Amino acid sequence: MQIRFEQPADIAAIHAVNVSAFAGSAEADLVDRLRGQVSPLVSLVADDGQSIVGHILFSPVTLTSHADVKIMGLAPMAVSPAHQRLGIGSMLVRAGLEECGKLGVDAVAVLGHAKYYPRFGFQPASRFALGCEYDVPDDVFMALELKPGSLMGKRGTIRYHAAFAGV
Repeated sequence: MQIRFEQPADIAAIHAVNVSAFAGSAEADLVDRLRGQVSPLVSLVADDGQSIVGHILFSPVTLTSHADVKIMGLAPMAVSPAHQRLGIGSMLVRAGLEECGKLGVDAVAVLGHAKYYPRFGFQPASRFALGCEYDVPDDVFMALELKPGSLMGKRGTIRYHAAFAGV
């Protein structure tokens, strides 16, 4: 399994993976919108040598009152149903976090499964005094400092790009 940056030839396959993983097109359409509107993006695929079987996207988010803090939002992450539970999602998350670190990102936020993301070091964002612009349970909105201490004393609300409003 190769984890690599998305290439233009992968766009249709990425769309298909997101549609199949989420049983609908909302997340796939979100990826397409973000690709055209946001920079920087970290968009990685899992390539099994024959096809794209997974995808992960990280895009910039903002922290109210602290525009100087560089934060990326992890969303969405998709693995085709036939390839789930094989560790592909974990490979994508780890590779994406590494790439975000190379970009000098301070922290990453995720709105996701409370039992999945803590294995990568994510904790409830409320522990950093961070809130989400969406009304979600505390345990599913998480953050991870890539630069230790970068969120210390930086309370506020994480805001996603306007493209997320349609999901």
